[in-house]
Amino acid sequence: MRILVQRVAHASVNVDGTVTGAVGRGLLALVGFGAGDTQADVDRLTGRMLNLRMFADEAGKMNLSALDVRAELLLVSQFTLYGDCRKGRRPSFDAAAPPAAARELYGMFVDRVRESGLVTQTGVFQAHMEVSLLNDGPVTFLLE
Repeated sequence: MRILVQRVAHASVNVDGTVTGAVGRGLLALVGFGAGDTQADVDRLTGRMLNLRMFADEAGKMNLSALDVRAELLLVSQFTLYGDCRKGRRPSFDAAAPPAAARELYGMFVDRVRESGLVTQTGVFQAHMEVSLLNDGPVTFLLE
């Protein structure tokens, strides 16, 4: 499982001309699942994402988590996080979870994040999405 998490001033996702999710100050999480990922991976990385200190405190230091600041979260599935570009010109996605398994894991991830009580919006699994964001910082981390 990989999560590319960005601190945002705002972010939204559009599918076929319809906004399916939009957030204000918070996090945009692009999430991909690898073959062999499990519920335990979802639980571990969800906890890391929610508790990662990405937000500034009164002194301007990154000492506060999404939970601390009651951040809003936009969760977007992105299998291309498992694209292997080391050979040739076309990425290989052999390491990505099959769609059915990834859909199930993505559902678990969304449910787990929603259990935090934070405002949580999503994209649409396997849809062509247009994602807009204003990265705050910029601050971006890759969680694996």
